[in-house]
Amino acid sequence: MADSGNKTGWQELREFADVDLTQSYVLSWQALSDTLLIDVDLYLEPGHPFYEQPRPAEKVCIRPALIEFPYVDSLRLGDTSPRQLYEIIGKIGHGAIEDLTVSGDGCYEIRGEFGTVSVRAERPILRLKGP
Repeated sequence: MADSGNKTGWQELREFADVDLTQSYVLSWQALSDTLLIDVDLYLEPGHPFYEQPRPAEKVCIRPALIEFPYVDSLRLGDTSPRQLYEIIGKIGHGAIEDLTVSGDGCYEIRGEFGTVSVRAERPILRLKGP
């Protein structure tokens, strides 16, 4: 993976405009062909097109979503050697997201309560679920 001087934070990626990943929670990880799917409860900020005013019992706008990484070349959990998507997907847990960065060579690093996951793939696609 490239050094930290060559990394871009999620706040600078257009896919994550008006969301807060550090307030979001990973529910599960799935593999579909050569695509990594991360099922999340996503924190939407007021500028997001699908933001809704929270109900009185809610304090923030959370929506179910998928973060999709297409054309995965390799996946790594922690300091393990890179593996194929299906070889490691079942070992990744759930939890709060702490950070997501990308290096110039297309390697995304996702850190959180589940550990550090590195994925070499195309740009992520953020899909909100439900109505």
